[in-house]
Amino acid sequence: MPDDAILRQAEADLLSTPHTMGAAAAALPTTVGLYAWWAPPEVPASFDGPASSGDPAKRLLYLGKATRLRSRIAGNHLRDSGRSTLRRTLAGLLMADEGYRTVWTDRVVLAPAHEQRLTEWMHRHLAVTWSERPDPAPLETALISRLRPPLNVVGTEHGTTRERVERARALYYASAGPRPDK
Repeated sequence: MPDDAILRQAEADLLSTPHTMGAAAAALPTTVGLYAWWAPPEVPASFDGPASSGDPAKRLLYLGKATRLRSRIAGNHLRDSGRSTLRRTLAGLLMADEGYRTVWTDRVVLAPAHEQRLTEWMHRHLAVTWSERPDPAPLETALISRLRPPLNVVGTEHGTTRERVERARALYYASAGPRPDK
């Protein structure tokens, strides 16, 4: 279990005012830490997460750890569904409304034009916070348990929200069809 003071500070950092994607791009550090994704309550609809103390109009969607915050957020989450559970989940949740299409490469990914459209959607609707921490793994586990971000599955209890997220992820994978023979 992480030190309580360190846990409280990491939580305060993550619950602070979320940065827009434009502001985050210039400010994201290249260090180790935790990050949290935020959205207004209607995006995507009906997922309850705690409100940001810095912007109560935003609620927590997803929390993760990174060995390099800048590359994890800008290089993975904002670019590549093959390397981002968050992107795969969002694509699955938004598939019917946005018409996203997946394809097989060495794994299931969004078609290139749809990767770009999801990135644009994320820039319009999401915001991010972070906390630089040298050992984020125990903090991530404790904070997921404490804050219960709705798009995190690992470390959360079974229930309607988790089932919706699991269905969205299954839809994402199924939409590519069977794996082509190599």
